[in-house]
Amino acid sequence: MDRKPILLKPTGKDYIWGGRRLNDDFSKNIDMSPLAETWECSTHPDGPSYAVGGKFDGKSLGEILKEHPDFLGTHPKTKGELPILIKFIDAKNDLSVQVHPDDEYAQKNENGQLGKSEMWYVLDAKADSHLVYGLNHDVDADTMRRSIEKGTLEKYLQKVPIQPDDVFFIEAGTIHAIGAGALVAEIQESSNLTYRLYDYDRVDKQGNKRQLHVDRALEVANLKGSAKPKQPIHSLKYSQGCATELLCRCKYFEVNRMLINTERVRQLVEYRADEASFRVLLCTNGCGTLFINETEYIKVFRGDCIFFPADSVIVKIHGKMQFLDIRG
Repeated sequence: MDRKPILLKPTGKDYIWGGRRLNDDFSKNIDMSPLAETWECSTHPDGPSYAVGGKFDGKSLGEILKEHPDFLGTHPKTKGELPILIKFIDAKNDLSVQVHPDDEYAQKNENGQLGKSEMWYVLDAKADSHLVYGLNHDVDADTMRRSIEKGTLEKYLQKVPIQPDDVFFIEAGTIHAIGAGALVAEIQESSNLTYRLYDYDRVDKQGNKRQLHVDRALEVANLKGSAKPKQPIHSLKYSQGCATELLCRCKYFEVNRMLINTERVRQLVEYRADEASFRVLLCTNGCGTLFINETEYIKVFRGDCIFFPADSVIVKIHGKMQFLDIRG
């Protein structure tokens, strides 16, 4: 069968720290306020994504991949299931200070689930926006526990200023948080395991404080001081109408930034997924068209997410836009 790209529709999340930008800037048209996250490419039961148009219209991506497991590719990382989850995150307010377990801990203690290592790509940020990336020096578990009880945890957190196009890899076990004013694309393992250490004593819509998971968080957290994260050196590779650069490569995924501009060249950009693995294009800016064949095409706008089955047809891309090009 033709292995054509699949435009995806996300599930939204209305966490208390979210804002309006995913609807306002990306036209998600999801009836939630706040709209904190959209799970753009997901087979996770907590937030599946769905096909829009084409022969799979309305089916969840999970259903499609069960019917066509070969869409994942031959790479052993897939193990018959989509191994990653891709999100947009609008942090109007600070996210909780949290940590994720690694695969070994999650499989042993969370009914065989995956752990969660993740990458953040900053799409936009206010002038004073920051994120929490680890600790500013070594701290023992008892000290951490007391500081959480007293509300003084923040003095141990390493806060890093951020700006658009910054990239951060958050390995499982790293204490972290996205700060207010950040708009972020997140690529992660397909997991929804989060252990909250601290949540600024906030309350939810019902007036209840959100649950903390201090014991488990301290079991999995790296309590040594973290080096300040360094941004990758931008090294663009150019071809006709396209420039690419590697942002992150780890054992879970590879992410490249792809800049398309065919406005001044009479040659469209060819793109496909090879036999080894599926690929995903997440449009972070601009708009254009993916031509599948002489009669089929997908119009792409900022915020759209397109899944390419392994060994996909070759599409031709026209327009002026920026993608995150993600490979499992």
